[in-house]
Amino acid sequence: MRHSPFRRPFVCCAAALIATSVAGAAPAQRASGSFTLQQIIGYPYPSALVAAPTGARIAWVFDERGVRNIYAASAPDWQAHRVTSYTADDGQELTNLAFTPDGSTIVYVRGGDHDANWEAPGKLAPDPSSSPVQPMVEIWSVPASDGQPKKLAEGDLPVVSPRGDRIAYSRDNQIWVVPVDGSQPGKRLLFATGESESPTWSPDGNTLAFVSSRGDHSFIALFTNDSTPLRYVSPSTSLDESPTWSLDGKQIAFVRRPGNGGAPETLLVQHPHPFAIWAANVSTLAAHQVWQSPNTLRGSMPTTDGEANLHWAAGNRIVFLADLDGWPHLYSVAESGGEPLLLTPGRGMAEYITMSLDGKTLVFAANMGTGTDDLERRHVFKVPVDRAAPVNLTPGTGIEWTPVVTGDGGTVAYLSADAKRPPIPAVLPLGGGASRLIAADRIPSDFPTAQLIVPRAVTYHASDGIEVHADLFAKPGLSHAPAVVFVHGGPPRQMMLGWHYMDYYSNSYAVNQYLASRGYVVLAVNYRLGIGYGHEFHHPDHAGRWGASEYLDVKAGAEYLRSLPEVNGAKIGIWGGSYGGFLTAMALAKNSDLFASGVDMHGVHDWMSDVQEFFERRAMQYEKADLDSAEKVSWQSSPVAYMSSWKSPVLLVQGDDDRNVHFHQTVDLARRLDAQGVKYEELVLPDEIHGFLRYASWLTADSATVSYLDKTLK
Repeated sequence: MRHSPFRRPFVCCAAALIATSVAGAAPAQRASGSFTLQQIIGYPYPSALVAAPTGARIAWVFDERGVRNIYAASAPDWQAHRVTSYTADDGQELTNLAFTPDGSTIVYVRGGDHDANWEAPGKLAPDPSSSPVQPMVEIWSVPASDGQPKKLAEGDLPVVSPRGDRIAYSRDNQIWVVPVDGSQPGKRLLFATGESESPTWSPDGNTLAFVSSRGDHSFIALFTNDSTPLRYVSPSTSLDESPTWSLDGKQIAFVRRPGNGGAPETLLVQHPHPFAIWAANVSTLAAHQVWQSPNTLRGSMPTTDGEANLHWAAGNRIVFLADLDGWPHLYSVAESGGEPLLLTPGRGMAEYITMSLDGKTLVFAANMGTGTDDLERRHVFKVPVDRAAPVNLTPGTGIEWTPVVTGDGGTVAYLSADAKRPPIPAVLPLGGGASRLIAADRIPSDFPTAQLIVPRAVTYHASDGIEVHADLFAKPGLSHAPAVVFVHGGPPRQMMLGWHYMDYYSNSYAVNQYLASRGYVVLAVNYRLGIGYGHEFHHPDHAGRWGASEYLDVKAGAEYLRSLPEVNGAKIGIWGGSYGGFLTAMALAKNSDLFASGVDMHGVHDWMSDVQEFFERRAMQYEKADLDSAEKVSWQSSPVAYMSSWKSPVLLVQGDDDRNVHFHQTVDLARRLDAQGVKYEELVLPDEIHGFLRYASWLTADSATVSYLDKTLK
């Protein structure tokens, strides 16, 4: 589970030289009473947690200084053991873990960039270690107890059949299949016009539902065997997606949205994007609308994790996520239709939602709870599918996420951290009780847990009255200290009062802790457009390329820091990546009087360049809506529109195989800074992607960040 901006690493000599020559010596030495950067970013990071369909067994991936391996544990002792034996910091992801039905084998994907906005030319897999041997995206299997991994096929996104005999997977935008035992090579499973995606097996494994994407519309299709024609469920001009089987396999639910077409909408004003839930009888294909969202902004398809999060639950109820009351909340509705039941009332959002195998209980992460500042955390909750009775299973000051229920229905496994301890897996009884941490011995003995700061939740107001939430890092007893504003990417993200549930932002949290240990006051700003504070905060007017109103929150953050007695108001810097890089550049361009320097990691600087194709496509239409005005606003929302007032120095950091923000954004900005005479330094990581895949890359970039801020603010 990695960072997805508007979606770690053996230290290479070239990278080390870059860090030293471009941005000053890496701050590896331990300051008095402090710790090194290598120590604070040397934590293991767990991801891809899954539970076996039977028994009580779980598996996950540990990234330990760039060396990724699969670990597993099972009841009753829950002792972690390593399943694979990879040894290199080679930047090859391990993702998409899945157990076979009997829990004996783990299927996984090795390689790729699973948070990219687009594929590289030629669909090349990332090669962040600059290996002369071309990496591939491959599906592997490995025994869950002991044994050697086996390569099954080139492909991605494997889905194991409930029969345990074969795996459907994606390759070249089509659905392929390979035996679980690897006894035969993979082959294309079926032919269908357009692109085939999102394969979902029926409970008996006899039928595969998938999305047949045709561009401006899409169908839910059903495949049985080579001799039976494909069947399409209620084909229309709509975009149908998220096929979900009923527990008995006799029905299928899906999400329906309007197809792409009609008169162009105005760009500078928000519009509703409603969605509906449909259900169909698999035998007769008779379909009916179960529920339709209101044609309001709050009735639009959710844009948080999993979007509609469709699940078919026990009692023939269908569960979904919607923002109907202003928060991303869970609802359930009878298959026959009617008024949906709100399952998770209150102030807070639900995300990372899964269901017990019996279909009776949902488990999820939420920033709800009765504790102080729970809005700034995540806890694991459960709720029955037929009544509003949510239970917080992990109350307190920790942060917990991605819960899964074991196949025996008795245990919830999840990932757990707090303000000082980095993330590791944990388990607790589904019925409630004491939690148990797993693999705590993987945290290095020199990790500086006791020396970390517990950040404090603060709020302030932007110039237009919006209340902004932020996390403040500051050692006691500071005076006349330099300060730094940190801005996250996304922008649908939320920094929290502890280690983050995305590895990209756990790295950011570690750097913020390190800066605080070196005497900086750090403010991590949760600006508008982010999640965790309701629909309207997540979907503000005049934001992004259509006005950049979120910059007001960042500017107000620096002004808040300037008001603190311990801060030197002339020594305030800013750093951030992706969308945070965009806001860093905006801050330096518009307010060099406020921000003394910055570190801009892979940020967008020119909205016009980034959406040129979009504008050209719209300009070909006679119906231009507000295109001309939107182009002007998009330019005015770009940092490059304010180059004449950009005075403060900046460090530019980006990998040149970035598949989320075009590398040209940094090339172009460097030329503009040259022309303006602004001091800047560069750190370019050849063959790295947006969310760096190697620990060496993170160490290089983080070292350069701290060194640059030290040089320009101290």
